[in-house]
Amino acid sequence: MPAAIGTGRQAVFAPLDDGAGRSEAVVRRLGSAIALGLIADGEQLPAESDLATSLGVATVTLREALSDLRRRGLVETRRGRGGGSFVRVFEPALTALTQRRVRELGSADLRELGEFHAAVAGTAARLAAERATAAEMERLVAAVDRYADATTNAARRRTEGRYYIEVAAAAQSVRLTRQEIELQSELAELQLFPPDTTGWATATLGRHRAVVAAVGDRDGTLARRLTEECIGLRTLAMIEVHLSLGPTPGDTLDGDADVSWSTAKGELDDEPSR
Repeated sequence: MPAAIGTGRQAVFAPLDDGAGRSEAVVRRLGSAIALGLIADGEQLPAESDLATSLGVATVTLREALSDLRRRGLVETRRGRGGGSFVRVFEPALTALTQRRVRELGSADLRELGEFHAAVAGTAARLAAERATAAEMERLVAAVDRYADATTNAARRRTEGRYYIEVAAAAQSVRLTRQEIELQSELAELQLFPPDTTGWATATLGRHRAVVAAVGDRDGTLARRLTEECIGLRTLAMIEVHLSLGPTPGDTLDGDADVSWSTAKGELDDEPSR
């Protein structure tokens, strides 16, 4: 298991500091981890008492959260010897969690999150171009290949998150890697996809391959620019999908009101310049 992903798993089971209701915070933490692939399909969760202790919540709170996850189809409980709570990667349930969370946020919140992610991931890409080892380059190529092989939105959500974590790990910065993991844990429950999912995925794949090529060429300036552009366009698309779910009064794209997801996709489709 790559070091970055191991660190990500540690973050999943770290004490909660979410300001939401404790049970809801547990649902978000575990749901995001499932969406990101930090907890694998079919994996058994720790015993209730151990999991409650690691998350810093009461056992009754954890049980309430697990009950919610079971209702959503993301956890199943098996009785008897070898029983316990097991993870299920159920895409409709992950999408429902995403839509609920996105409705809670305004477009300004999504824009701010996207800008922060662009700053972190862009810096990581620039440093990766300076520092990545041959082994780290192999992991970056493998991460993009996994995204290319993804055939569902859940798989795309998971593999893209892993890609960004690998870029941060290649920057050889513990702080950047931890920050990217925290961002991906939050973004995992916000990754709505535009109508033309296949077209968007193809365009995004091309941009990720261009970033990895720039890192391999030691062109940090290009790697950072392409990363920031990709995240910026993805954020615009996410905001538009958010508005289509039912915007709150005054919720707009502000200065980018004339930018649609299809416009953003068109920019993604453009061959990255060097």
